[in-house]
Amino acid sequence: MLGLISVLCGITVPYLLQSIERARAMAAARYVAQQCGLARFQAVARSAIVAVRFLERDGEYEIEMFLDGNRNGVRTVDIASGVDVALTRPARLTALFAGARIGIAPELQLGNDPVALGPGGLLSFTPVGTATAGSIYVIGRDRSQYVVRVLGATARTRLQRFDPVARDWVAP
Repeated sequence: MLGLISVLCGITVPYLLQSIERARAMAAARYVAQQCGLARFQAVARSAIVAVRFLERDGEYEIEMFLDGNRNGVRTVDIASGVDVALTRPARLTALFAGARIGIAPELQLGNDPVALGPGGLLSFTPVGTATAGSIYVIGRDRSQYVVRVLGATARTRLQRFDPVARDWVAP
């Protein structure tokens, strides 16, 4: 009986651990999507441009939200000078979701920039409901890959998971 229990545990524990890692990666991707939704809401509520900045430091990305302070859009220079003020503190996905980070699995051959937003890593949301279009890739410790896509015309976010069997992006 004890042998049967140990064999069953040996079979199920790896699957359980893989499920936990996949859940962490999905939670991290949902967090990124939620930050985008919050920035969109803040832009409309404040009648000003609000941007989410993805800044790489020490090989990891920090996520931080900024408010346009001089009505010319959120710009890196204005952030550095203090004109565009931070609405949130910098957060790293690895600190919030162990094993999950902003990144791309090399086997996907999507390039090496997991924050596809253009210069400055700024994702801006306007009070009229538009945004900078782009994609932010999140990868888990188990190599599960997610993407948060922001549609420019509507500022809506879409969360997708890469299915390695179908070799396509699908709903999570």
